[in-house]
Amino acid sequence: MVLEFNPNGSIKMPQRGRKLVVSEKVGKSEGVAVVRGSSEDEVHPVIEIKCPKCKNMKSYFWTMQTRASDESETKFYKCIKCKHTWRVYR
Repeated sequence: MVLEFNPNGSIKMPQRGRKLVVSEKVGKSEGVAVVRGSSEDEVHPVIEIKCPKCKNMKSYFWTMQTRASDESETKFYKCIKCKHTWRVYR
């Protein structure tokens, strides 16, 4: 099925009895850099976020539920260069 669009940019609905299937094109993913923690099971992804202390752009992160279960988790970051740790509440 080919999607058709109205002049205002909205999608024209398919005829009755026909299904509309939408999917995302998936390509080859890039590798993810990780750091290994003190224990064998501890592995954290490395992302680009600016360290507030040394301004380095590489840190790793992990999340924890630090408040009530109905509230969002807390994300902790640790700079790869200076080892400064900070947190962000969502």
